[in-house]
Amino acid sequence: MTSRTARRRVLRVTVPSGGGDEPAAEARADLLAVEEPLEIRVGGQPLAVTMRTPGHDIDLAAGFLATEGVIGSAAGVSQIRMCDANVADVTLAPGTPLPAERLRRNFITTSACGVCGKESIDAIRVRARYDVSADQVRVSPAVLAGLPDRLRAAQRVFSSTGGLHAAGIFTAGGSLLALREDVGRHNAVDKVVGWALREGRLPLAGCVLLVSGRASFELTQKALMAGMPILAAVSAPSSLAAELAEESGLTLVGFLRGTSMNVYTGTQRLDVAGLTGLEPERRASGRAG
Repeated sequence: MTSRTARRRVLRVTVPSGGGDEPAAEARADLLAVEEPLEIRVGGQPLAVTMRTPGHDIDLAAGFLATEGVIGSAAGVSQIRMCDANVADVTLAPGTPLPAERLRRNFITTSACGVCGKESIDAIRVRARYDVSADQVRVSPAVLAGLPDRLRAAQRVFSSTGGLHAAGIFTAGGSLLALREDVGRHNAVDKVVGWALREGRLPLAGCVLLVSGRASFELTQKALMAGMPILAAVSAPSSLAAELAEESGLTLVGFLRGTSMNVYTGTQRLDVAGLTGLEPERRASGRAG
């Protein structure tokens, strides 16, 4: 398997805090998170190329197909095999239709964006198979507040490079079910969704998806495609993410840091004494402070 880290020689420069002395410099080795392309094929035909961190590539291919609406369970796939280090070929099960033309991507998907290869605006929205609005799970704010530390403690490559995002699936009680790392947030989510699909756990009812960084539209959509009722992020959500969460009945939590958080939608799932309803426009505003 291709390594997930690469060693590179750097010049370490330190500026004195007082400002009077000359900056100090020394040559040293540094570890970087590896970024390489993965081509996903279906029946030998190219479907997509995504820039990712090697590792759990079969999960990534399975999760990509699930969050794009191509398959809904492990029964939709006969086999996923790695042709080489950077090519995953998926054989769909008999009766599973080939991806619609609108799913085909015309150029490389970067590690920063999982939708930039879409052919049209209409292709961005994918109809979810599961209705998360019916999920009655409730979660304690204290449990949510403790999840970022649990996610960080389980990140292996981040601790050595500082350059990877993470996605984790947690139970409502705070138990970590799966964690994946990648240079791209969307890839990390696809990897945990792919794990769940291959384990026969979709839909992930009653679960929390925690992502490092921000909560974008695409990550919200991926949570919905996997049937997860709660999406939490350590940074800000986008306006479109909040709109999609509101429309779909998903609980969206942002700025999950320390002992505070902002709940943008789906406040009914949080066990908070005396909680009163919030208007949608108030739910989508404000900063943690």
